[in-house]
Amino acid sequence: MKIAGIDEAGKGPVIGPMCIAGVVTDEAGTNTLKNLGVRDSKKIAPKKRKQLAGQIKRYIDDFYIFEISPQQIDELRKIMTMNVITVTGFSRVLENLHPDKVFVDAADVNADRFGKHVRDTYSKTYPEAAKQLTIISQHKADDTYSVVAAASILAKVRRDELVDDMKKKIGIDFGSGYPSDPKTKQFLMDWAKEHGSLPDIVRHSWKTAENVMDSL
Repeated sequence: MKIAGIDEAGKGPVIGPMCIAGVVTDEAGTNTLKNLGVRDSKKIAPKKRKQLAGQIKRYIDDFYIFEISPQQIDELRKIMTMNVITVTGFSRVLENLHPDKVFVDAADVNADRFGKHVRDTYSKTYPEAAKQLTIISQHKADDTYSVVAAASILAKVRRDELVDDMKKKIGIDFGSGYPSDPKTKQFLMDWAKEHGSLPDIVRHSWKTAENVMDSL
């Protein structure tokens, strides 16, 4: 049986992409992942995460990472909510992995509803596969299932790589990219004052970005 785990990194930041990762393995593989010490990526130091990501890729059968850029998020938010964007991303990962069973970290206050929406979206492209698919949608699934924890790590490591590239490109360390980060907020204010706008690495549709522009 092909068992998958899917999780996202970067749903909430005002800067950078959202990365949604899926990994596929079997029952024995889930135990191997557990023995590697995989867990929620937020609870692992960056250096250790990167090391684990390399090990995970060696032991799983397949993986796929779907990246949604800040500009794509801004465009999509004109016609759908962030939750629907996330559901669409999870479905895209499923379309590339086609597991028999999938555990997903629910990105909605209602975990069952999130799982149903993922199945419904997946079924638009692969109706028969969607009928056969078992979906387990839970909050904090990355704390419970090693296969989701592995996906969480791959998503976080990939987002970190992309964010690091952005920092090198503009030559400024803007922090984590989250609205609560003082370094990120200061960067947005300084950039907006100097340029009269915000760079394309920013999600302009975020309230944080809108408030910065309104303050000029």
